[in-house]
Amino acid sequence: AVLTSAAAEHGSRIVQATSLGAEDMVLTDLIARWHLPIAIGTLDTGMLHAETLALLSRLQAHYGLPVRVMQPPRETVLQFVARSGERAMFESIELRKACCALRKLEPLGRLLDGKSAWVTGLRREQSGQRAEVPFSEREANGRLKLNPLADWTWGDVWHYIADNDVPYNPLHDQFF
Repeated sequence: AVLTSAAAEHGSRIVQATSLGAEDMVLTDLIARWHLPIAIGTLDTGMLHAETLALLSRLQAHYGLPVRVMQPPRETVLQFVARSGERAMFESIELRKACCALRKLEPLGRLLDGKSAWVTGLRREQSGQRAEVPFSEREANGRLKLNPLADWTWGDVWHYIADNDVPYNPLHDQFF
């Protein structure tokens, strides 16, 4: 109900920001199943596993939906790596935050540009920091952030995937 009403309210100004994780694949399935006019976008940080990149192709083939892939500016990444090294994110908290800002936050900002709402797979059960994740929240910039699976358990996610033949990343089978 949250997705259908948001799609009706926001029209072409709503996007699902998918990490291609199990939760996000459930949301993509719901968007496709209900024929909702919600765009789908993902971030290619340049550090994704081959299995994750292959899932992107499988998702597009399975659902027949386009997925907008956002990448960080290549030259900026090259400069960061030259300055901080290939494994910068493992060297310090400061470098991890800089890497995240470059590879995730900047492309996400472009994905959300011009959008009045976005959909995420955040769940309360995922971590202590997410224990209070609301179903929806208004961001400081006025954009609506929707977390329709906020109260789902890990078991709920996998039950849905199994029942609905949802494609998922095989890395989950290896406990990633």
